[in-house]
Amino acid sequence: MAAKCCPCQAAKRELIRNQPDPVGTADHLRVPRQHGLFLHHGIDLGDGSVAHYLEGRLILRSSLEDFSGGETVNVVSHQQSSRSGLTLRRAMSRIGEQRYNLLFNNCEHFANWCKTGQHRSAQVENYMHSSSLGALALGQLLPAALLTGLGLLLRQGLINKASRKQAMQGLAQLKKLRTDLLNKLESTLGQAEGWIRGKPNNAAMDRHDSRIRSLLLKGQTIADELAAIEDLEAHITTLLQETNANPE
Repeated sequence: MAAKCCPCQAAKRELIRNQPDPVGTADHLRVPRQHGLFLHHGIDLGDGSVAHYLEGRLILRSSLEDFSGGETVNVVSHQQSSRSGLTLRRAMSRIGEQRYNLLFNNCEHFANWCKTGQHRSAQVENYMHSSSLGALALGQLLPAALLTGLGLLLRQGLINKASRKQAMQGLAQLKKLRTDLLNKLESTLGQAEGWIRGKPNNAAMDRHDSRIRSLLLKGQTIADELAAIEDLEAHITTLLQETNANPE
């Protein structure tokens, strides 16, 4: 008597036939979402299911078919990755977790951690480190006097107590501004996520996509500003540390 084929395994084989890359146990999988506006990540568990962070909710175990959503699944390669057993244990240990954060704990953070042990998201990092626009925006975000003073500190160093005091005050203002920008970024990306989850009719599709792209562009601008703030904070912090290590 012929053995019956498990439906989830049959579905997996059918999906794999349609994919450009072979999918295997403990692979880091990636699939486009919402017309390619962003990428969703997960870990293949080897039984036709995928562990992934359902957007804004929890880490769960879904069939490969549900994970793909009818889109093409690709395997993400890593120069250095953990063995399959460790990758699977990491993934299974977090099933049910409900600590999703778009910036700091998203589906890509989860999949990268399972596969490499590193908690990273290239999508977020690309936002946060394209800082050319952010550097220009600093002139509008910070008072001119403060920006001029911090510029002098970076050029001349902390030469006396007054300059160290100015550096500390500047760091306090930068920290407050960074917090405000993070809140603004989360709000903007939250709005974008809400629009992405919407399902407009065909007549409204162009307006819907335009709004999403507008919000994502706004989010990228805020992220650029954040990157410039963080770069300035890092330089001033380094100056303070060097001064503390070599007191007058």
